Amino acid sequence: MARNNRRPPVPDPVEELIQLAIDLDLTALAAGLREILDRAERQGLSFTHFGLELLRTEVLARKNRSLERGLKRSHLGMVEGLEGFNFALRPQLEPRVVKELFNCRYVEEKRNVLCLGKPGLGKTRIAKAIAHAACVAGYSTLCVVTAEMLEDLHASHADATFKRTLRRYIKPQVLVLDEFGYEPFDSPATAYLFRLVSARHGQGSIVLTANTGFSQWKKLFPSEAQAVATVDRLVDQATILRFTGKTFRTPREVTGAPLD
Repeated sequence: MARNNRRPPVPDPVEELIQLAIDLDLTALAAGLREILDRAERQGLSFTHFGLELLRTEVLARKNRSLERGLKRSHLGMVEGLEGFNFALRPQLEPRVVKELFNCRYVEEKRNVLCLGKPGLGKTRIAKAIAHAACVAGYSTLCVVTAEMLEDLHASHADATFKRTLRRYIKPQVLVLDEFGYEPFDSPATAYLFRLVSARHGQGSIVLTANTGFSQWKKLFPSEAQAVATVDRLVDQATILRFTGKTFRTPREVTGAPLD
């Protein structure tokens, strides 16, 4: 005997609409349907505007869920943004250039953004704000401390997952490499970094923060030739933001005699 999968009729048409929305995986629409119906009755919405309300509710909810997932996967953490950032203290940093990066054209053009300057000048804050704008715009984003990424790649050799681990850092459309060159790169780290930068060159954007200028980068690599091979690809068509001025960071209190 054939199995009857038909659902028994629902006496309340609103309940049936909610159930149909659930069946179609329109969960946000199902949750907000009664409110939308009430508003449509109060405001006398046309059929067209009522239909728009239904579909907009679901689309907006899906976009918000997608953004939440993207932000979680990005590992950006707390993002301060540009509000309250004093550009007057950074005389070589052009506000117009920074704000234009929020339009994410550099992501479309697969170019890099390099934030260079001494510690405490706001490089990470600006880099994260730029990457956050890309994430909100729907671009896949990942933020990592450079040394931790290199340690992860090195450790992946132990369980033969290097290629899969490397793909994790190649795949995002925007990769934030924070604290680049905080300590010199040994030979394995240099090889990992070259493979990563080469694979992303012309394929995805890197937003990088470094405490030293280009003239000092050759000291980070085992040889000048290895430095040039990596740095040339990073700099190619990149937007370079130079951070100068006094540090934002100040001690809470100072006790004791000055140190010589």
